[in-house]
Amino acid sequence: MTREQFIEIINIEQERLRRFLLALCCGNRDEADDIAQNALLKAYLSISKYEGTTWLYRIAYNLFIDTNRCRRTLQSLETLEKHVDATFDADRDFRYQPLYMALEKLPPKERTAILLFYLKGYSIKEIADIVDATEDAVKKQLSRGRVKLKNLLKDE
Repeated sequence: MTREQFIEIINIEQERLRRFLLALCCGNRDEADDIAQNALLKAYLSISKYEGTTWLYRIAYNLFIDTNRCRRTLQSLETLEKHVDATFDADRDFRYQPLYMALEKLPPKERTAILLFYLKGYSIKEIADIVDATEDAVKKQLSRGRVKLKNLLKDE
């Protein structure tokens, strides 16, 4: 793949990747942008290994996991509320706060499966490739995540 082809793909996928990471990071825009930037840099440095758009999401997901190994996976509710108040246009994005708060409570694997399947529209096989798991494991993560998410949102 040439540099120009890579730039063309990134121009198409960059905003989608950032939205995926924003949801995965439960609304923490700074963390999502940092991971996206690192993922794009890492992808560019290994451009010769390009395998399609799921490859880029796999890189981003792995960086998310690595980032969260170094610190707590979940933010406190107060931190999320401060971030939402400081960063988001309340009239436009406040409606997503209950979803971010519910997603925050899911384990990262379940959250990732839910986001990739419902937000990004990836198939179970593609998700399994991204997160390096079996298709059965992804199905279980989706099932558990849906039940937990439904219960968390029902309580809202």
